Amino acid sequence: MIKNKYFFKKKKILPIDEFFEKVLFDKKHGYYSSSMPFGKRGDFITSPGVSNLFSEIIGIWLVAAWSVMGKPEKLNFVELGPGDGRLMKILIKTIKNFPELNKSINFFLYEKSNLLKAVQKKNIQNSSVKWIKDFSKIKGGPVIFFGNEFFDAIPIKQFTKRGNNLFEKYYFIDKKNKINAVFKKASYKDSQKIKRFSSLKNLKFIEFPKLGLNQLNKVVKKIIKLGGGILLIDYGYFNSNNSNTLQSVLKHKKNKILENLGKADVTYLVNFKLLHEFLSKNNLKVKRTVSQKFFLEKMGIIERANILSKKMNFKEQSDLYLRLKRLLDTKSMGNLFKVIFAYKFKSDNFLGFE
Repeated sequence: MIKNKYFFKKKKILPIDEFFEKVLFDKKHGYYSSSMPFGKRGDFITSPGVSNLFSEIIGIWLVAAWSVMGKPEKLNFVELGPGDGRLMKILIKTIKNFPELNKSINFFLYEKSNLLKAVQKKNIQNSSVKWIKDFSKIKGGPVIFFGNEFFDAIPIKQFTKRGNNLFEKYYFIDKKNKINAVFKKASYKDSQKIKRFSSLKNLKFIEFPKLGLNQLNKVVKKIIKLGGGILLIDYGYFNSNNSNTLQSVLKHKKNKILENLGKADVTYLVNFKLLHEFLSKNNLKVKRTVSQKFFLEKMGIIERANILSKKMNFKEQSDLYLRLKRLLDTKSMGNLFKVIFAYKFKSDNFLGFE
């Protein structure tokens, strides 16, 4: 059992984003470094694990985006936080059906966890895929970044507004090794950053993804330099609200946020209005945010399922459509998950959003 004080090794008090960064990504006891989070035996299942159709559709979208960009001789594709590598495996298989693009494309996986990197290499087994720790190796030709449930895994800050002042949430550990929360006056720098976003105006409780936006800033710089875009799919909401969306999952069930530290997943719901505003402020064009159901249906996932079903027996067909229902159901992943695309390119004809 990991003792609570392990995550406070150097400091007795930490803002919650720094605290959960240690809980999730510590090299020895962090959640993503010490356990396999995906699948039935893990803690949650992502869309690529629900159905291969999801990964196929991302591949088809990529083919269409490459075509919109004028079929450049070189295209870089970077998956952010690739999970168990399942999406990349199916995407590579899909792209092979398009020889011209297959010849032009470079595949990169951006992964922090050594444990997940080993899982990905075992699952993908393709020498043309390169694993990267930063974006310096991506050169020449436009770049498309893709992240499915990438942004929600990057810890957030939480603030409460009292009068005209912002107070940030911190955790500290007491003499009994118990973790407690306290609010301290926010730094001037963070307060000013938050004030710049009209989507956070008039909120009494603010979730601010400082670490996530720092990460996104590096992505944006690469897109501005090379051209291309970023496609993000995540669970979240369209409009800013006063909700505390921090949540934890263990073995597919809700877990109390400060229990099973390092053994349970900790995420939050992504504020897509804030994301849209950030990307726009950084000189990218941004398509309107749509639901996963809208995006996948626009990209032809139902038609693809119908084609595949013709070669299946009844049991296989039932499984195919049950999985498809989970991806599209408005009470499940269909509406909970949102899709956003930001880009630097003359043409606006990218599919899936109109």
